[in-house]
Amino acid sequence: MATSNDMLFDVCSWLPAKSIYRFKIVSRLFSSFMEETYFVSKQAQNALLKDDTCFFIQEEVLLIFLKGNNEFYPLPGKKLSSGVSNDVLQFLSNSANILASSNGLILYYTINQNEVALFISNPAIKFLLSIPTPKPMYENPFADIKISLKCDSDDCMVVFFYTCPDDWCSYYCKVYLFKEGVWKDKEENFFGGSRNLIFDMPVHHNGAIYFISDSFPYINKKSVYFKPYIMSYDLNNGKSGKLKVAKEARRGSHDFSCRMRIFNWGKITSSDRSICLVRLRKHVFTIWVLINSESSLWRKILKVRVKAMGLAEKDPIIKGFVVLNGDLLIFATEKKVYSYGLKDEQYMRIEEICEHGCESYVHFIPYSSTSRTCDVKVETS
Repeated sequence: MATSNDMLFDVCSWLPAKSIYRFKIVSRLFSSFMEETYFVSKQAQNALLKDDTCFFIQEEVLLIFLKGNNEFYPLPGKKLSSGVSNDVLQFLSNSANILASSNGLILYYTINQNEVALFISNPAIKFLLSIPTPKPMYENPFADIKISLKCDSDDCMVVFFYTCPDDWCSYYCKVYLFKEGVWKDKEENFFGGSRNLIFDMPVHHNGAIYFISDSFPYINKKSVYFKPYIMSYDLNNGKSGKLKVAKEARRGSHDFSCRMRIFNWGKITSSDRSICLVRLRKHVFTIWVLINSESSLWRKILKVRVKAMGLAEKDPIIKGFVVLNGDLLIFATEKKVYSYGLKDEQYMRIEEICEHGCESYVHFIPYSSTSRTCDVKVETS
């Protein structure tokens, strides 16, 4: 039975970029698809509805002038969808530190003679775009880089925060929209409270961006910020908000063995889309899901000791963790990376993914293979 071009177009728009480019080599029809703006847009839009298929892993504690040492691995069962060539990975590892990823695009920076340069890239199709470095980052390249990337079906957005010089609890915010090609200042500042926020692991949810604070015991016990918390910044109206972490999570949070992070919970298309809180303390993972943001109501879904997870390693030390695709805990020991299911048929199922070569604590950056580029205007900041 013959297949119409329209049907083939629709089927191909659901494939990862790696598969599409393989077919492009042997098919003139596939090659014509890749030249159509609508096809690229459709494939990127479909990718928003699917899971990430792979991840980058890099050293968590990096000075800005150090090279990235980026490693790249597919999730279980997703090897054929990885879509990043070895030469691109070599370049990223030798020259770049990856800051964020969204819908097949990655945001990374390089340092050359103490100057920071920002780039957007689609490593699957070797697309590269330089974007203007915001003035505060250009003037102080060794300051913390508080920046994130968010792509939807219409546009891509880079959000940049930097500390107000007269109020270290507040941050100025700049937003770079790719269709406009220029950095714009948000009118309202972001209030972060008295604690340091963990800016390298933001959560985008319902038009706001969320950051969890650290939990080290350097705040006065009488302060309302003594316990760790979560701050949000609404990107539409500029309002700052505060969430309490789960009550149980606050107990013992000042222990130096305690690490808490937040991630998206649930599939993009699911009705239970929310935020989850993961705490690792004394070799025990505990995970809560946010039920009501107004009352800071959380529901605990898992508490498990690392030794009871079924790892082959003896006395493993956890070097980093992330929740990918809204239901899969990914964590690294000193030498290996594992997945641990949090829902449905994968619940509490352990699987070894790979061995890694990072020496210190690690940071995970999810990635999905799309054909997306950036149709933008580029102006100076």
